[in-house]
Amino acid sequence: MAITGTDINVAKEFLLKGELVAIPTETVYGLAGNALNYSAVLSIFEVKNRPAFDPLIIHTDSLEKVQRYVSDFPEKALLLAKHFWPGPLTLLLPKKQTIPDLVTSGLDSVAVRIPNHPLLLGLLQTIPFPLAAPSANPFGYISPTNAAHVNAQLGEKIPYILDGGESEVGIESTIVGFENDEPVVYRLGGLAVEEIEAIVGKVRLMPHSSSNPKAPGMLKSHYAPRKPLYLDQRETFPEIEEKLTGYLLFNQYLENIDPQYQRILSKNGDMKEAAHNLFAYLRELDILPIQQIRAEFVPMTGLGLAINDRLQRAAAKE
Repeated sequence: MAITGTDINVAKEFLLKGELVAIPTETVYGLAGNALNYSAVLSIFEVKNRPAFDPLIIHTDSLEKVQRYVSDFPEKALLLAKHFWPGPLTLLLPKKQTIPDLVTSGLDSVAVRIPNHPLLLGLLQTIPFPLAAPSANPFGYISPTNAAHVNAQLGEKIPYILDGGESEVGIESTIVGFENDEPVVYRLGGLAVEEIEAIVGKVRLMPHSSSNPKAPGMLKSHYAPRKPLYLDQRETFPEIEEKLTGYLLFNQYLENIDPQYQRILSKNGDMKEAAHNLFAYLRELDILPIQQIRAEFVPMTGLGLAINDRLQRAAAKE
């Protein structure tokens, strides 16, 4: 299994040699490699079994460094960057040729962000390249929110996991691009749409696609547990033998169902807490001796849009 530790110098040495390490971010853990090294980027796709048509996000630690890798920085993008970086915002911007086409799946835009995690920012400050880093999990499975999740899934395929504790946000970053100066949300995530609109005005939501996505994380089926997941309103849950089914619920337990088969995202109805718990609770249900998982929609406010988006894709059958 991979070595797990908190030493950024150890992580740095592996990265300088073109190897991959798992990194903590405030959203989820990432599988990171030198974004300018074709071989390292190829290894990311191979380790995750990720299709080459699904582009990656690059991470660095300053706006000045981001500008080294993009050829244009629209005014509204700059406003968002100054308000929300470091943080759970990814911007989709025209790329410079220094970014390998493999990173962007041949597209002429690159997804970039400055993550808000002190350990990772310390690492990024010490290396002379950005990190390409999708979530550190087998492609299509639940994203990891702590080092143990990573080790359980990829520990035999990577040398080092930089352990930064539990991911604070718990779901991936929000991705925003621009079409004719219009802000477009390509992926709902840890930054609420309302917060973005408060800075740049009305945004357009781009539905996910089943192939050839324009940005990372747009595939229809994603973030799925191994057990079949069904998504509905709790009022329409079918009558099923309780020990065969696990339940992912928003803020209230189901009556007459053993609590050990239920996970409550937030007893107080707090969307940030619900987002933080989402992937971890899906994992807990996935390892129970059950045959299926039933989940309910959460209210469509704030991060509820992103939570429901992840649940819909986790439940998608392709």
